[in-house]
Order: sequence, then structure tokens, then C-alpha cells
Amino acid sequence: MARKNRQAEGLNLAFLDIMSCGLGAVILVFMLVKQNIESSPSETENLKKDISSLEQARDDAQKGLDELTSQLKKENIDLAALSQSLQQQRADLNDKSSEIQTAQSNLDQLKKSITEIKVPKKEDLVETQQVNEENYLLGLKMEGSKIAILVDVSASMTNEKLLDIIKTKSSSDQTKVSAAKWQRTKRVVAWLLARAPKNSQIAVVAFSEDAKQLGGTGWMPASSASVSGIMSSLNQVIPTGATNLQKGLSTVNKLSPSDIYVITDGLPTKGESNYKSLNPFSGCSSLTSNAKTISGECRKRLFRQTINESGLTQAKKNVILLPLEGDPEAAYEYWAWASSSDGLLISPASNWP
Repeated sequence: MARKNRQAEGLNLAFLDIMSCGLGAVILVFMLVKQNIESSPSETENLKKDISSLEQARDDAQKGLDELTSQLKKENIDLAALSQSLQQQRADLNDKSSEIQTAQSNLDQLKKSITEIKVPKKEDLVETQQVNEENYLLGLKMEGSKIAILVDVSASMTNEKLLDIIKTKSSSDQTKVSAAKWQRTKRVVAWLLARAPKNSQIAVVAFSEDAKQLGGTGWMPASSASVSGIMSSLNQVIPTGATNLQKGLSTVNKLSPSDIYVITDGLPTKGESNYKSLNPFSGCSSLTSNAKTISGECRKRLFRQTINESGLTQAKKNVILLPLEGDPEAAYEYWAWASSSDGLLISPASNWP
């Protein structure tokens, strides 16, 4: 009996030991669990921070994606606009190409029509050396039924500058007729004669201190033979002496011309009137004495007196004024005289004709 009690007591102790151990284990578990719980908030905060960073990165990435998407849409729109513009330019280029082809076709047709134009036969009375020249110069045209050409053949018609004129005066006749201005004067006469109307009559008068008709007397028909004779006579003339326009006009006036063409380079230096009895010339010793020079003012007075005494009231006057140094009044005085009859004054370029 006593032994059974001892066995039961031993079992109870073992059970208590087991329960104690189990309780201790539970307490240990609770202790461990409590410790882990205390450490979890820090880890949670870290996790929250990581999540927040990831969310921020996601938002930034989304924002960047939206911007790229917007930019891509804009570039697509620009690309579409450029493509449309390119198409329009191609269309315009095609139109221009078509216009160029049409213009080229028209140009070819025009060239063809020009080449097919029949060029009228040249009607000049004499052949001149000019190329592609016109039948008129600045409105000056040879016209009229009775055409008189008055050519100044004084010493000044050799050169433009006074010093050169003085040198040429003392030179040989060959030097005088070879002078550039005199050669030009003869070309002007030839140019005018070549364009005289076929049904007109012509007369050429050369004047310096005296006057004489070239190529014959009286009116001559506008023919090659007449022009050839006139030019042959002109080639024999030696430019010398003073300029007596009154002598030339008096000779021409006897022919009663319808049109007069005067080729000269300045106002006259000599006349035919008795100037001593004319009041306007009281101060012009060159006209009332044997002086060898004449002032510009006296030349102007002399010209006006010459015109008044010329008697040429009906004829149309045209003047071709060649250059001369030291005679500034000539252009105006000759212009006033020519315009009074609806004529023309020209002072042509040095390369004409």
C-alpha cells in the first residue's frame, strides 16, 4: 500500500515537471513574440518609406511617360503638317514646271515666227558702215519734199578743244581733213543723205567764210548718183576759216527749201551786215574792226542778227550740234531757233554715227 502511494506520488511529480516545462515554454514563446512585436514598427516604417519611394518613382515615371506621349503626339502633328506642306510644294512645283514648259513652247513659237518674218530690203541711198542702226535718232528723221543740208566747214570742225583747233590751223591740209571731228562731220552728212525720202529733192551747202553747193547746182533728185556726187565734193573740202552762217543761210534761202538740216558746232564768228551801224554791236570790236577774236556775247548777238536777216520763215529747221569747247550759249540759241519752226536740236553721243 505504501509502495502504491509512492508510485502515484512519483507520477504526480513527473506530471508537474512536464507541466512546469510546458508553462516555461509558453512563457518563453510569449517573451519571444513580445520582443518581435516591439521590433516590427521600425521595419514597418522602413517598408512604408520604401513603398513611398516606389510610388514616387512610379509617379515620376508616369509623368515622364505622359510628357513623352504628349511630345510624340505633337511631333506626329508637326510631321503631318510637314508632309502636307511637302505635298503642296510638290504640287506647286508641278504647276511651275507645267508653266515653264508652256512658256518654253511659246518662246520657241515666237522664235520661229521671228525667223519667218521677211526683212524689208534696205532702202538707203548709200551704204553706211553702222550696224543695226535706226532710221532716226532721238526723233530726228529725214523728211520733206525739198531738203537742204547746211554743213559747217570752218576750222573749228576739226577738233573739239580750242588748243587742238589752233594747232590744226597751222598744220597741213592732210592733217585737217584727217582730223577726227571732220571725219565725223562727213559721216553725219552721209547718214542724213542715206535716209532722204526717194521722192524728195536734196541740196548740200558747205559754208565757212563763204558758201558753195556741193555736187552740182540747184535741186537734185534723192538718188545714189546724186549722193555719190555730193560726198565726192565734200571729200575735196578742207575745213578752214571763220564761221559765216549768214553766207550759208543766204545760199540756202535762194532754193526755198521745205526742211533745213544744219550741221555745226557753235555760234557764228563772222557775218555780212554793216555792224558799225547796228546799235547792239557797239561793244563788239571784233565785228566793227579787224580784231581776230570774238566774245561769247557778241557771237550770240551775231547769231540772232543772222537769223533775223536770213529770211527763212517757212522752212522747218533742225540742228545737229557737234561739241566745241568754250561756246556754252550755242545749244540754247540753236534750240530756240529750231523749236520756233517745230524743228529739233540734237547733240549726239560721241560714238554716233
